[in-house]
Amino acid sequence: MKVKAGIISIGLLVLSAAMQSQIPSGRDVVKPEAYVSRDPAGRGSSFEIAVVMKIRPGFHVNAREKSQDYLIATDLKAELPAGFNSGEVSYPKGKLEKFTFSKTPLNVYQSTVILRMPITAFANAPLGEQHIPLKLRYQACSSELCLPPVTLPLDATLNVVASASAARPAHAEIFGKQ
Repeated sequence: MKVKAGIISIGLLVLSAAMQSQIPSGRDVVKPEAYVSRDPAGRGSSFEIAVVMKIRPGFHVNAREKSQDYLIATDLKAELPAGFNSGEVSYPKGKLEKFTFSKTPLNVYQSTVILRMPITAFANAPLGEQHIPLKLRYQACSSELCLPPVTLPLDATLNVVASASAARPAHAEIFGKQ
């Protein structure tokens, strides 16, 4: 009897591990990428950083304007190096969706979402390749479960030149014609 119980215990352990491996991580559900609207960017000028979040079908993340106090809102922060300043992040409006686990519709982002952050390069901004570290925090959910919140580090890389007149638009597919 002990051998049979041991085999059943091992079988349950393997089944439990297999079920857990099917639950994705929040890192796997959202693929964020950072883009800069100018390449190069000029000293003394302004540009934007955009973080494009591609959310896996069947999942959503809570919008910045959360619909319930207990929800974790999408949040983008920059750790600006000397010579740069940022404005307020522009978050898109979410969409109210009904889910089986909530009596009220929730304000969420699905599919592809673009967060925008205005940046100013001061006249004394360092020249050459610069990195602006970003932190993106969100909580991904499906209609059945919510994954633990995730904070991902991102890097917006840009080239800074001395003259603002040398700045050129980049990534028209994200920023449009500038």
